[in-house]
Amino acid sequence: MTDPLEKLSLAGRLRNNFLTGLIICAPLAITIWLTFAFIDWADSWVTPYIPQRYDPQYYFDVTIPGTGLVIAVLFITIIGFLGKNLIGRTIVNFGESVLQRMPLVRTLYKSLKQIFETVLKEQSTSFKKCGLIEFPAPGTWALVFISGEAKGEIAARLNADGEEMVGVFLPPTPVPTAGFLMFVPKSKVIMLDMTPEEGARLLISGGLIAPEWTPKMAETPVLAGPIPPAGT
Repeated sequence: MTDPLEKLSLAGRLRNNFLTGLIICAPLAITIWLTFAFIDWADSWVTPYIPQRYDPQYYFDVTIPGTGLVIAVLFITIIGFLGKNLIGRTIVNFGESVLQRMPLVRTLYKSLKQIFETVLKEQSTSFKKCGLIEFPAPGTWALVFISGEAKGEIAARLNADGEEMVGVFLPPTPVPTAGFLMFVPKSKVIMLDMTPEEGARLLISGGLIAPEWTPKMAETPVLAGPIPPAGT
């Protein structure tokens, strides 16, 4: 009478162990695979342009993963260092002036430069906060990333009524790589404490992985007791 129950229980335990192992191994395996895939991709782009006498693989006769990636990082760092001085800045300005004379290339270059400057600039506040807005109907709230206050012509036209506007990016679920850029009144946005990384995980998981949050408790003022008389 108890054999089927014992078999069912054993099967259940095996299934739970398998799912637990899958949860542990799958993210680790995918992370390792993506890391090596990115390293191989960088090596395939950089290694062919390395002179043979500077290529470690020529001396060791062994493929060294990451060689191209390391050289690319060093090269970009050196370019950034040289671009800060007068000579390097002059060369960069000359190159940009040449690109500005090319009708199609200048538009592409200017757009890409603005994107990288906005995303990588240390003092930039882009996508450093998350918020909630009512969308698509009142009473229904959607998670958005705050891109910053409205600027330029958009700010001049939208702020004419005295309401400060902010730009928000509304991504879809579960792939937050595309979405809608909207300008909404700042008073209509509920700012959240979660980071953009936590917000992205929440979106990708469809709301299953919610970040932990502890409400900020108001500090209780400490009342000073009576001052004891002198000599006690």
